[in-house]
Amino acid sequence: MKKYALVCGASGEIGTAICQHLAQQGWSLYVHYASKPTTELVEKLTARFPQQEFFAVQADFTNEGAATHLASQIFTIHAIIFANGHAVYGLLEDIPAIDMQALWQVHVQTPMLILQQLASKLRSHKESYVLFIGSIWGAAGAAGEVVYSAVKGAQHSFVKAYAQEVAYNGIRVNAIAPGFIETKMNSHIDEEERRQIIDEIPLQQLGTVDDVARLCAFYISGQADYVTGQIIHLNGGWYI
Repeated sequence: MKKYALVCGASGEIGTAICQHLAQQGWSLYVHYASKPTTELVEKLTARFPQQEFFAVQADFTNEGAATHLASQIFTIHAIIFANGHAVYGLLEDIPAIDMQALWQVHVQTPMLILQQLASKLRSHKESYVLFIGSIWGAAGAAGEVVYSAVKGAQHSFVKAYAQEVAYNGIRVNAIAPGFIETKMNSHIDEEERRQIIDEIPLQQLGTVDDVARLCAFYISGQADYVTGQIIHLNGGWYI
């Protein structure tokens, strides 16, 4: 029987890596994007894994009705991975309310609304999975990223509460909280800051998108089914 996963934010670097690793494990995928189409990724995955199915699905999480629009494109589903999102940098007093609202919608509100609409499909299977890509800042907090830290902390709290609510339905709910991952989102860090960060990390190296994707694939593989409600830190020992 085919296994289907929805990867939200598949057009991003981490989301793309997750899709590639899940496809290697035999998953069929709904490959989500907001504005940058994932058609090319779908075509590559289809060519490489012809026995599986891959569908590009679209929804802008900042739009009202995004959850309903996305849910209407999903049929059977065994796992949902929320790997989408963006950060806003600056002092709290300088962040416009519209940017705060967008962060809340993308990271918290729309994912909750999506789960409202797709929970019955997840419950139809003996085991199913919800996985958020959270952040080290959701646990430790970061000056200059206060609003982002707040919404990531909300994601972490949601994971702990929702995991208890749906455990009797066989739905495992967890979050991976990466530290510094080498992506374009972190391109604003100059070389001196980068070196300082590496010096603070006990393993003396930055994380990669494949580090995130491999851990994601493991937690929905069936090999970690006694784990739920956990925030799994992936940061080289930077925050423990």
